[in-house]
Amino acid sequence: MSYAVTLPERGLLNAWRDAARIAISHRIAPDQIDWKTAADADADADNSPTAGGLFATEALPSAPGPHQAQVPQAFIRLAGSVIWHSAPARLAALYQALWRLDLRQGEPLSQADPLGRRLNLMAKAVGRDIHKMHAFVRFREIPAGPDTAGRHRFAAWFEPEHNTLEPGSPFFAKRFADMDWMIATPRLTAQFIAGSLSFQPGGARPNLPGPDLSEDASESLWATYFANIFNPARVKLDAMRSEMPKKYWKNLPETRLIPDMLKDAESRVARMHAAAASTPRPGSAPVSTRYRATMPVAADLPDTLEAAQKAAQQCRRCGLCEAATQTVWGEGATDARLMLVGEQPGDQEDLEGRPFTGPAGQLLRSLMAEAGIAPSSVWLTNAVKHFKFVPRGKERLHQNPNRQEIGDCRWWLGLELAFIRPKLVVALGASAAFALTGKAAALEDRRGRIETGLHGGPVLITWHPAAILRQPDKAAAMDLRAALSTDLSLALSACADPSRPGNPQEY
Repeated sequence: MSYAVTLPERGLLNAWRDAARIAISHRIAPDQIDWKTAADADADADNSPTAGGLFATEALPSAPGPHQAQVPQAFIRLAGSVIWHSAPARLAALYQALWRLDLRQGEPLSQADPLGRRLNLMAKAVGRDIHKMHAFVRFREIPAGPDTAGRHRFAAWFEPEHNTLEPGSPFFAKRFADMDWMIATPRLTAQFIAGSLSFQPGGARPNLPGPDLSEDASESLWATYFANIFNPARVKLDAMRSEMPKKYWKNLPETRLIPDMLKDAESRVARMHAAAASTPRPGSAPVSTRYRATMPVAADLPDTLEAAQKAAQQCRRCGLCEAATQTVWGEGATDARLMLVGEQPGDQEDLEGRPFTGPAGQLLRSLMAEAGIAPSSVWLTNAVKHFKFVPRGKERLHQNPNRQEIGDCRWWLGLELAFIRPKLVVALGASAAFALTGKAAALEDRRGRIETGLHGGPVLITWHPAAILRQPDKAAAMDLRAALSTDLSLALSACADPSRPGNPQEY
């Protein structure tokens, strides 16, 4: 059995969704449905020598069937664009994708699938067409009617490649909400009157006022602006025609200026060069240029921990230095048997220039005291030496460094390990664990275990104190706190020096 579905020009998206929902609920296969719009049906009737066609067709059932299809949001978004394409086959292609999604036949939305590739190309073409409509529609004022209540009236003619007037018109309704306007196209006409948007059938180009720049003050002002922003030194004709196809030129008042401006382009460029200053005024060199000229140059390979710290202040290994206040180097005992490595400095550490001084750092220092570890006896540092953040108003919200940034900063962490030579390193959190071991496995399975680091020494994996502060569940937060406290005590035992008995805070 074959079915014929004819959809209206207006409200096409909702009409197709309703029809497709009924068809799929009755498990009607794609090859059993002939999809058309009213305009397509009229064109077929005009071109057909006989009425009725060769094959008998029926309308879809009026009520939904027993089957209910489930589709991802990606299909709904894609259909919301493809439906406005001018190709008659787009309705059948969308239903084919719906059918395959329901039967789980491949990946019909993927670019690697021929059907998915076809639908995505249609969606991109519709997006470009809507963009061109927003850019190239030019309204012209028309006489006000008796019921306009003082509102100005404007009209425009546009010839889109696809059926994009309906999805593209809300843009103009928001932008020109204080006036009445009409956009006419061959297939559909949009009218915005007294704040209400409606659609009527299209037709031939209406008789609109011509773009006479000498009489229309607004178009004359626009042409003057366009001529003054025209840069002859950057003219690329192919790129200009790609962004502003010549089919739209007849409705754009500024395009009549383009031929003369192109003819005068070379002479205008020569005048621009002649008018340019021959020598810069004193003091015109950028401040950053003068500043960098006097900046100390870091050693390629520092030979001491102090030299490494000075070199890190001029670090440009990644882009984090551009927004952070300063490099935050490690601190503590330079002969420490225990090193604690966090992720990166936070907001407070970035301002003070010291590690672990913010809320997470204060919690860590408190747990260290409970475990009998004096901060002055260990080396406290971070895997990344600059603060990475996202600005939100007056606040700077922490953002995790990525693997590339951790890898770039591993140079400085390696120098700290080489000069301090700790007996044990504690990795606080996933970022520190990755920096020290090169492994990105889940922290839950590694916590409390000792692994071999990239430097060849032992690394104890544990939670970062910030994870305790972020945990909304109080019981879970207490479990994390207890685990971190246990791991710190384990680290203390592993680093104990039997030749130095007495105070357990002394290694």
